[in-house]
Parts: sequence; C-alpha cells; structure tokens
Amino acid sequence: MDSIKGLRPDGRLVLMGASATNEPLILSSGSLSPEFLFKRDRVIGSTQNGREYLYEALDYVVKGKVRVMTEIFPLEEISYVYDKVSNGNVRFK
Repeated sequence: MDSIKGLRPDGRLVLMGASATNEPLILSSGSLSPEFLFKRDRVIGSTQNGREYLYEALDYVVKGKVRVMTEIFPLEEISYVYDKVSNGNVRFK
C-alpha cells in the first residue's frame, strides 16, 4: 500500500507478474485512503507478462514518462532520516 500512497494525482500503479501462491490482490475501500479516490489514481495489471510488456514498460522510462522524485538530506541528518524511514514518514517511496 505504500506504493499507492506515493502516486501523484492521476497516477498509475502498474503490476506486472503474479504471486507464487496465485493469491488475488484485494483492494478494498477500507484498505485505501480517500486520497486514492480523490487523486483519481489507477491500478493497472496484466497476467500476460510476456517480454513485450517489459519492453513496453522500459519504453515508458526511455520516453521520459516515468519521473523519479527524491528528497536529498545532508549526511549530518542521517539519524533523522533513518527515523523518518523507520516510522514510515517519508514523502517519496
């Protein structure tokens, strides 16, 4: 669910692959924050998983449609940053 929290408005979470146990991914309104609905995010998946899908996903990156968002901290704040990550209080994931 942390991946969903990191989506921008109109963001997409793309799931490629299946679990080894073939258990379904269940997204319920109780497990999603209201922000997911208000931001119009989407979860997209495929069970095909052929190489062409991997190439398509990598093509998104090459075309600049995937942007990395990071926070940079000075080394002196390493303890503070470690605590933020441990507590799940980071902005980007």
